Amino acid sequence: MKRAQRPDDLQPLHDPTFAAAVIDWQRQHGRHALPWQNTRDAYRIWLSEIMLQQTQVAAVLGYYARFLERCPTVASLAAASAEEVMQLWSGLGYYTRARNLHACAKRVVAEYGGQFPVDPALLADLPGIGRSTAAAISAFAYGTRAAILDGNVKRVFARVFGVEQYPGIKPVEDALWRRAEALLPESGIERYTQGLMDLGATLCTRANPACERCPLRLRCAAYASGRTAELPVRKPPKTTPEKRAAMLVVLDAGQVLLEQRADSGIWGGLLSLPEVDGHAALGVALPDVLASAQRFGAVDTIDALLPLTHGFTHYKLHIHPRQVALSQRAAPVDGFVWWDLDKIGAAPLPAPVKKLLAQLAAPSLF
Repeated sequence: MKRAQRPDDLQPLHDPTFAAAVIDWQRQHGRHALPWQNTRDAYRIWLSEIMLQQTQVAAVLGYYARFLERCPTVASLAAASAEEVMQLWSGLGYYTRARNLHACAKRVVAEYGGQFPVDPALLADLPGIGRSTAAAISAFAYGTRAAILDGNVKRVFARVFGVEQYPGIKPVEDALWRRAEALLPESGIERYTQGLMDLGATLCTRANPACERCPLRLRCAAYASGRTAELPVRKPPKTTPEKRAAMLVVLDAGQVLLEQRADSGIWGGLLSLPEVDGHAALGVALPDVLASAQRFGAVDTIDALLPLTHGFTHYKLHIHPRQVALSQRAAPVDGFVWWDLDKIGAAPLPAPVKKLLAQLAAPSLF
């Protein structure tokens, strides 16, 4: 019986000219002045790699600088409080990364004496570090010959090698990993790794790739067949669930009431506005807003604010804020804190909540 062909069976995997082209291009045209480049400091490299997961460079730059100012070493990050870490991360999104960042720093200090391990397999065992990120950290910090396969690299490979299936399917992803490992150069791993990242970020972009400037153009199956808009194959669409939340903006004496969220779940570890019945599914009747607000004091007025929508990875949240003015504040409720509204920019809040409260604090700016 004839064996079924694997996705990489029809092409030879090893090709030294591929890495040579990437390295030569990176040397001449790649990015060389990013703040986490030109260093062997594994801590700085790791911090940048975690921040850059699913986030553009421009959005990371300011956060990266602030993190290093407050936590210049892995030991100082491990010693920081969870509240400090979440405050530094507030607004960058994907907050599980921040919790994993803190947990990883603690393990590096406790298990490795504050030195990140060289072996990519040991790195990948740490919180928040997957196989590709581990390879990048080890390559940049220690010169380890290890393959990366992040979203940008998948896109480059899918186009260059004409991958006709969605790269997220396990057999296809496994084939891409085999190719990534076979294409590793014998030397120059740092420049090659950076070159793959740069190609995906600056030339082989999701929309409108700059094929005319790409060093892989003449070997690119997608370019040759005019299919750069079709490859990589898109993930099969599925309906995005929608939920709603009624949030209370409880104001009193220039302060706003905030709730400390649990460490796990959406916006874990951050402060947020009190919610009526959590993130309920659309169509579920919400408890009476007044009854919920009366936990915090004698209610004077309740006014509806403009709703806003926030998209998560797995669902869309419609937020319906209600501004509550108190005539008398009740005794403190466990898990809730009062925060000066004019200092709301310093609070560790989810981005949509911070924007809403910033508008209330300085309405003339919006």
